[in-house]
Amino acid sequence: MRYTEVRIGIDPFSEENAEVVVAMTQEFPFESYVYDKPFLKAYIPTGKFNLQELERVVAEMDSFPFDVTISSLPAEHKNWNEEWEKNFSPIVVSGRCTVKAGFHKELPETEFNIVIDPKMAFGTGHHQTTHLMIDQMLGMDLRGKKVLDMGCGTGILAILAAIKGAAAPVVAVDIDPDATDSARENSIVNHVGDVIEVITGDSSVVPGIEFDVILANINRNIILDQLAVYSKGLRPAGTLLLSGFYTEDIAMIVKKAEQFDLSFVKSEELGNWAVLTFEKS
Repeated sequence: MRYTEVRIGIDPFSEENAEVVVAMTQEFPFESYVYDKPFLKAYIPTGKFNLQELERVVAEMDSFPFDVTISSLPAEHKNWNEEWEKNFSPIVVSGRCTVKAGFHKELPETEFNIVIDPKMAFGTGHHQTTHLMIDQMLGMDLRGKKVLDMGCGTGILAILAAIKGAAAPVVAVDIDPDATDSARENSIVNHVGDVIEVITGDSSVVPGIEFDVILANINRNIILDQLAVYSKGLRPAGTLLLSGFYTEDIAMIVKKAEQFDLSFVKSEELGNWAVLTFEKS
């Protein structure tokens, strides 16, 4: 099969900015991503590549705090999994949680250790929003709690919830089948496959039960659209943890959340990104 190499220029380049671009291009059937500063290189079967659609998505990134350019060329034959492995580095969050790939060896053990193979899904811990969510979860007592992870990506947040003792099933939902496949595999690798229920679909597929904690690391527009769903799914005094948006979006989200009996508790920031904690009134 012939492949096209799409070179996505990111200025300034960072793994965090590259993860944002990966998340924004999830609708395209890219089979591998490789970080090659200053480019994020994405590989796609040539017959499935639509330059005009990709340009449309890139145009939607105009407001982001980095510039994006695209070009394409025929790809030489490579082992793309091997290329990805060269570019995925482990991280440690708050000195308590290590996120690594299965091929990483001899890393220092922390209190919580998570193995993630992202494949085509978003959420390795490199992006600030995932980092912020993990950091907040580390400070929460999740033992016996019913937890929902909306837009689960790789399943990293659901996996951490399960490791921290959340009640079965921890429900992980994503609209992208590649993401839910990745989340299932990662939950098994982390020995919590029997605790996590992974569902493909949007908010309409969420089981009709009340959760103690809802996690949503998505984006501003989807969060604003789904606040009513989150409120309905939370028990009284339940916790809603939100990220995936910029600090400039905080006031808008807090104001909208108040309409659905969600009381603002606190915010934390990392770079230009934020995480918000709410409690159901």
